[in-house]
Amino acid sequence: MKRGKSVSLFIGAVVIIALLAYIGYFGAEAFGYRFKSFGQSINKGLDLQGGSSILMEIKADEVDKDTINRTIELISMRVNKLGVSETSVTREGDKRIRIEIPGQFDTKSVLDTVGKTGELKFTDSEKNIILSGQDVKNAVAQYDNEGKAVVGLEFNDEGTKKFADATTKNVGKQIAISMDDEVLTNPQVNQAITDGKAVITGMESLEDATRIANIIKSGALPVPVQTLSVKTVGPTIGMEAVGLSKKAAVVGIAFVMIFMSLYYKRPGVICSLAIVLYVCLLLYAFAIFEVTLTLSGIAGFLLTVGMAVDANVLIFERIREELRTGKSVKSSVESGFSKALATILDSNITTIIAAVSLYIIGTGSVKGFGLTLIIGIVISIFTALTVTKFLINMAVNIGILNKPSHFGVKKGVN
Repeated sequence: MKRGKSVSLFIGAVVIIALLAYIGYFGAEAFGYRFKSFGQSINKGLDLQGGSSILMEIKADEVDKDTINRTIELISMRVNKLGVSETSVTREGDKRIRIEIPGQFDTKSVLDTVGKTGELKFTDSEKNIILSGQDVKNAVAQYDNEGKAVVGLEFNDEGTKKFADATTKNVGKQIAISMDDEVLTNPQVNQAITDGKAVITGMESLEDATRIANIIKSGALPVPVQTLSVKTVGPTIGMEAVGLSKKAAVVGIAFVMIFMSLYYKRPGVICSLAIVLYVCLLLYAFAIFEVTLTLSGIAGFLLTVGMAVDANVLIFERIREELRTGKSVKSSVESGFSKALATILDSNITTIIAAVSLYIIGTGSVKGFGLTLIIGIVISIFTALTVTKFLINMAVNIGILNKPSHFGVKKGVN
C-alpha cells in the first residue's frame, strides 16, 4: 500500500474517532437533526435517577407459571400506559411481582393503574360490546399453514354462542379486541365462526402474537393482586452515584491509556485511540439498543474496558516476542495478531457464556450487568482485532512504527 494512501487512511480514522467522541460527549446539531449526548440518550435505571418501586403479590392459593407470566404481561401493559419508558416488571419469589419505574414519583397514579382487575372487550364496528374476557377460554400464539404468526382463540360455551352470532352479523366488518379501551388488534371477519375457535391474522411476528395472546388470556383469567410495599427512591443518591461513576470511569480509563502509552510506547498511544473508539461504540450501542444503565451496568461497562485493554496487551506482547526473534516489524505485527487471536477469542467467549447465563437466569440489576457485559465483550473483540490492527498496520506503512524500539524492544535483546 502506498505511503500517501496509508497517511490519508490513518488521519481519516483518527478524525472519525475524535468526531464520534466529541458528538457523544457534547452532542451536536446538523442538517436540522439533533444528536444527543450520551448523558441524554442513554436510559438510566431506578438506582441512578430515582423513581418508584412497588412490590405486589398474587392473592391466589394455586398459581402456575403461565398465570404469573400473563399477569406480568398485563401489568407491564398497564404501567407503560403512564408514558414512562424503561419500566421493569419482574417476578420475585413464588407469587410476587416487582414493579420499578424510573423517573416516576407519583405512586398513587401507578397503583390506580395496576390495581384494577382489567377489562377485555370485543366490540363491533358500532362500538357495541359483543364479548368480554370471561367468554374466552384460551388464546395461543402459533404459526398457520403459510408459516405466518397468528393468534388462535378458543371460547367457552357461552362465548361460542355469542361469537357465532356476532360473526354472522359482521361478515366483512371488523371486530376490535381491546384491553382497558386500548385496541390490541382489529381483525376483519371473513366468515361466520360457529365452532368456538377463531384465528387472528396480521401479526408482525410470533413475539407480537405471544404478547397479544398473553393479554387476552390475562383478561379472561384475571388474578387478584395486593400491594405489599411502595417505595419512592429519591434522585439525590442517583445523582451522586452518576457523578462519582463518571469520575471513576474517566480517571480509570485515563490511567489505563497513560500506562499503555508509557509501557508500550507508540503502539500504546495507538491502542489508546482504539480504546476511545471502543468506549464510544459501546455507549452508542447502549443508546441504540435502549439499554437501561444501572450501577451494576456501569460496573459491567468498566469491566469490559479492562478486557478490551487486555486483548491489546496480548497482541502487543506477541508482537514483541516475534520482534525478539529477529523478524521484521511488518512480519512481527502480522504474526503477533495471528498468534493472539486464539487466546483472545477463548477468554472472551468463555466470559460471554457466563454473561449470557447471567442475563437468562438473573433478574433486575443482574440481568443488566449481563447485558452490558455481552455488548461490551463483542465490541471489544471487534476493536482489538480490526480497529487496532488497522491502525497499527497503517502506522507501520507510514513509518510511525518501523523499528523494534518503537515497540519497546531493544535491538539484539532476546
